[in-house]
Amino acid sequence: MIGAGWAGMAAAVGVAEAGHQVTVFEAARTPGGRARAVQVDDALSSKPLVLDNGQHILIGAYAECLRLMRKVGVDPDKALLRTPLALVFPDGGGLQLPDAAPPFDALLGIARARGWSAREKLALLMRAAKWRLQGFRCSASASVADLCAGLPKRLMDEFIDPLCVSALNTLAVDSSGQVFLRVLRDSLFSGRGGSNLLLPRMNMGALFPQAACSWLLARGSADVQLGRRVRVLQRDGAGWLVDGQPFDAVLLATPSAETARLVASAATPDDHAMRDWAACAQALQFGAIATVYLRVGTGRDQPLLTHPMTALRSSATRPAQFVFDRFQLYGDSGVLAFVVSAFDGERDALLQQVMLQAAEQLGLHDLEHIQTVVEKRATFACTPGLKRPAMRIAPGLLACGDYVDGPYPATLEGAVLNGSAAAASIRN
Repeated sequence: MIGAGWAGMAAAVGVAEAGHQVTVFEAARTPGGRARAVQVDDALSSKPLVLDNGQHILIGAYAECLRLMRKVGVDPDKALLRTPLALVFPDGGGLQLPDAAPPFDALLGIARARGWSAREKLALLMRAAKWRLQGFRCSASASVADLCAGLPKRLMDEFIDPLCVSALNTLAVDSSGQVFLRVLRDSLFSGRGGSNLLLPRMNMGALFPQAACSWLLARGSADVQLGRRVRVLQRDGAGWLVDGQPFDAVLLATPSAETARLVASAATPDDHAMRDWAACAQALQFGAIATVYLRVGTGRDQPLLTHPMTALRSSATRPAQFVFDRFQLYGDSGVLAFVVSAFDGERDALLQQVMLQAAEQLGLHDLEHIQTVVEKRATFACTPGLKRPAMRIAPGLLACGDYVDGPYPATLEGAVLNGSAAAASIRN
């Protein structure tokens, strides 16, 4: 196993469950990949403040994430705060679903949405009904903007755009309508609780990848090598060599560019299939996500926001789409995490823009900057008609990152589903 992110650890757990020995190579010093813990100095404490490299969320429909957490000893009921889906702005406007079975939760939520006119609510209900009658399918070339053409601007600004950018990290005009509809179907209409927000109460490393490492080591079925970047992948008869070490099979759970490098280097001059696979992976485009961590004054041991996750009205100069009250989730005194999906601006300007946004929309002025984390290749651009590389590369060689061919965008659930699928393929 090369890579100890969420996909890699899901695959490692699956292979170990089948009774195989697993060796995990990870270039970083900690597992988790793009969803991991980071430590920063805390002026208010002698202990470091444990943050994340990005403020992630899960939803109730993430069945494989929840299964794997339980498998490695993490209790989702304690590790995650479950609340009905809410895209609520600081002034109370927006959508909040009740705790009801679908489709009644969506129907009631839309009917009760604050700040929307009767005409706007009816327009959204009719469009949602149309999507459902069509089986949540559309042309592969259609964008989210195409699907939503004619909807009132307020619905685009306060519902479609925030949902699209949070799920696909791509603006509606550039996002795959096909993938967007699949996400809607599997969240809003997958069963009671599928659309619930699951907000982490522990850092992203502890939530699964670190626990998976401990689970593997406790079973004695794995060798986990952190801080070890794989240099060379080579064929070895029916098996493979990883930096000269022989293995029956190799699962690649590294970012697409790194996987493409390893695959291309292992391909012989006449192995067009492997070279084509590497070219497909290398051609993927990526978007950045920025998370700005701020503290209010010297910290306050009380909630700062009405909701632990609050939607913000974003623009080119007020870029954050969501803010998280980390006191309500982690007990971090006075700490807020502002999330900027599809980030393409300047890092220095970002901090000033977010501080102005906090002052204007939250009424917060006495702010201290803790950390800004920018994941430049956070998610692949989930555009209409996108060609994604297949899971199978060659006999005994598979890729299981969130970018491989599948129905979901770059989400934690997409990553672990691909990891588990790759493990099942190896077992079979």
